[in-house]
Amino acid sequence: MTKLSISLKSTGKSAGMAALALSLLAGTAAIAKAAEVTDATVAFLMPDQASTRYEQHDYPGFAAEMKKLCPGCKVLYQNADADASRQQQQFNSVISQGAKAIVLDPVDSTAAASLVKLAQSQGIKVIAYDRPIPTAPADFYVSFNNEGIGKAIADSLVEHLKALKVDPATGGVLQINGSPTDAAAGLIKKGIHAGLDNSGYKILAEYDTPRIFGPKRVIWPPAHC
Repeated sequence: MTKLSISLKSTGKSAGMAALALSLLAGTAAIAKAAEVTDATVAFLMPDQASTRYEQHDYPGFAAEMKKLCPGCKVLYQNADADASRQQQQFNSVISQGAKAIVLDPVDSTAAASLVKLAQSQGIKVIAYDRPIPTAPADFYVSFNNEGIGKAIADSLVEHLKALKVDPATGGVLQINGSPTDAAAGLIKKGIHAGLDNSGYKILAEYDTPRIFGPKRVIWPPAHC
């Protein structure tokens, strides 16, 4: 698996990552010494609609770059709306529609392993987008530096606490992480710990957030020193 990450300084927009995913597709064709592609089908499968980025930035950015690189190519876009089963159906659907490469931002990083294996068994390239798929590495992985993001969050928080003159002996941090099914959230969590563990400020309590969208909410028990 080839891994590429985008630093926090290189781009602040999801469209930048979409463009990088396109460059990987172009590189795949070059490595394979294939003839110039003029009419391939490429799928762009995103995980949810709760975040507006996929509809407003990622997909438009990907489609625009795709049009530049391959005007005759077809882009199949699907959004799973936070449903892993729906994403599996969409994955199977784009394969049946002739997709030669699939850009996948998985709803569930673990469950997506079977999708990667299915595509690769048929010679279809998979680019893991934003979230890694640890148990079945895709052909490529393009993302932000998720551990770096977590470390930056923690460093900023510690700096703010010190600026407020919060005494580490009397103050601490409640850490709320992302979903356990999101491998990128796990990397961010790791980065946060890298910034907090030696900061002098205690983590009073820490929770992972189940993947819940809509009107449902999570109520955390109180943190105690």
